[in-house]
Amino acid sequence: MSQPSPSPQTLALPKGVVVKGALAARYDEVLSHDALAFVAELHRRFNETRLRLLSLRTERQKRFDAGETPDFLAETRHIREGDWTVAPIPADLQDRRVEITGPVDRKMIVNALNCGAKVFMADFEDASSPLWTNMIEGQLNLKDRWANAIDFTDANTGKAYALKPNPAVLIIRPRGWHLPERHIEIDGEIASGSLVDFGLYLFHNAKAALAAGSGPYFYLPKLESHLEARLWNDVFVAAQNALGLKTGTIKATVLIETLPAAFEMDEILYELRDHMAGLNCGRWDYIFSFIKKLARNPAFVLPDRSQVVMTKAFLNAYSLLLIKTCHRRGAFAMGGMAAQIPVKNNPEANAAAFAKVQADKEREAGNGHDGTWVAHPDLVPVAMEVFDRLMPQANQLDKKREDVNVTAKDLLEVHQGTRTEAGFRENIRVGVQYLEAWLRGRGAVPIYNMMEDAATAEISRAQIWQFVSYGVEVDGKTKVTPELFKRCLAEEMERVKSEVGAESYEKGRFPEAIELFSKLSLAPQFEEFLTVPAYGKLG
Repeated sequence: MSQPSPSPQTLALPKGVVVKGALAARYDEVLSHDALAFVAELHRRFNETRLRLLSLRTERQKRFDAGETPDFLAETRHIREGDWTVAPIPADLQDRRVEITGPVDRKMIVNALNCGAKVFMADFEDASSPLWTNMIEGQLNLKDRWANAIDFTDANTGKAYALKPNPAVLIIRPRGWHLPERHIEIDGEIASGSLVDFGLYLFHNAKAALAAGSGPYFYLPKLESHLEARLWNDVFVAAQNALGLKTGTIKATVLIETLPAAFEMDEILYELRDHMAGLNCGRWDYIFSFIKKLARNPAFVLPDRSQVVMTKAFLNAYSLLLIKTCHRRGAFAMGGMAAQIPVKNNPEANAAAFAKVQADKEREAGNGHDGTWVAHPDLVPVAMEVFDRLMPQANQLDKKREDVNVTAKDLLEVHQGTRTEAGFRENIRVGVQYLEAWLRGRGAVPIYNMMEDAATAEISRAQIWQFVSYGVEVDGKTKVTPELFKRCLAEEMERVKSEVGAESYEKGRFPEAIELFSKLSLAPQFEEFLTVPAYGKLG
C-alpha cells in the first residue's frame, strides 16, 4: 500500500538544503528529497564556476566603460575557422517554423500547447515574475503535462481546459545565470535560479518526455560568452550521468540576446555541440544589452525604441550572421519575437498590427531563418502562413548565406533616427507599468497592444539612463536632465492613472514601481539588471 504524501507543511530535506518558501498543496511532489538532492549536487559542483563567470562579466564591463568595444576573440579563431558541425538534432525539433512563448501558469500552458504552434517555450525567466508560487506551481504544471494530467476546469469561469492530440513540442527556459532563487539555500548559499529551474524540471520530466517521443529540451537565456555555454554543457553532462541518460539527450537552443554573445556564436555552438539545437535572435534583450554594454560611450546612444528595427544597422547584421553561423554548423537559426497582440474593438489597428507581423516574418523566412516566435495564439496562423509559403520544407539548413560577410563594425552600427520627448515619455509609461505588474507577480503584460516582458522595462530605463547621463537633446531642442525626467514621470503617471482607472491605480503597486524605476533611471552607476533589486520586493 502506498504511503500518504507528507503534509504541505513538511518536506524531507537532504542534508544542507533549506527551503524558505511557504509550502502549499503538492509542493512536496516538486520539492521531493531526491529532486532537491539532485539540485544540491549540481549547486555544489557548479555554483563556484557560475559566480566566477559572473565576476568576469563585471570585469569585462569595466573595459567597455573605459571605451573598449566588443570584437571577435583572437584566441578562438581556430574554432570559427574549423570545419565541424553539431550533433544530430531529434526528429521533433526538425520543424520549428512557429514557436509561441509565455509564462508557466496552467492556462497558458494548455492554450499554448493547443494553439497550433510547432513549439511552446515555457518561460521561467523574462515572461514570469519569479514569485515562489509562480516558480513551484510552474514546475507542478509541467510535471502534470508529462503525466497527462494537465487538464483542468477554471474555478472562476467554469471553463474546461484539456490537452488536444499532437500538442506543441515543449521547451523550457530556466532563469539566467545571474538570477538567484532565494527561497532555497544549499550549504548556507542562496541557490542559482538557473540550476533550480533546470534541475527540478529535468529530474521530474526527462524520462517521461523521452517515453512520449520527445525529450528534455531547453532555451538558455542571457549567455555572454562561450565560457558560460561551457558551464551549461558541463551541467548537462553531469545531470545526464546522474540520471542515467545518454550524453546528448538534452538539447538546448541558446538565445543570442547579449552583445558579447553575438561575437561568440561559433564558440557557443562549439561548446554545446553535443547538446545543440540552435540559436535564437532574442531581439528585445539584445537591444537592451547593446545599450547597457556601451552605456558609458556617447557614440552609441540609440534613437527612440520604435526606430531600432530589424531591417537596419546592428540588428540586421546580427540576425544575418546568426543564420550563416548556425547553418554552417548544422544548427537551427530561430527568428525573434513578434510582440504585437490582437487589438480588440479596432479592426483598422488590428489589421495594421497583423500586417507588421507578416512583414517581419517574411523578412525572417526570406533571410533564411528556420522559424520564428510569437507572443499570442492569434498570431500563430499569421506567422505559419508566411513560413508555409516561403519555407515549404521543414527548415532552411540548406540556405548557407555564404553571401553574408558581417564585420565587428557592422555589429556595432548604430541605428539612425530621432530622439523625441514622446519616445522618452513612452519609455517612462511602459517601464513603470511593466514593473508594477511584475511586482504583482505577472511577467508577460499587454501594454499598448504589445505583449511586453522584462526586456521592455530594461530597454526603457536603459534609454532613460543614457539620455539623462549625456543630456541628450530630444526633438532637437530640449536637453534631458534629471529634473525633466522627474517632471515627465509625474505627468505620465497621471496619464497612466487615467488610462487604467483611479481604482486600479490605487490598488496596484505603483508607488514601489515608480520609486524603483526612478532610482534605477537616475543611478550614478548603471544597474546590470533591474530584476535583481526588484526581486527583493517580491513576496
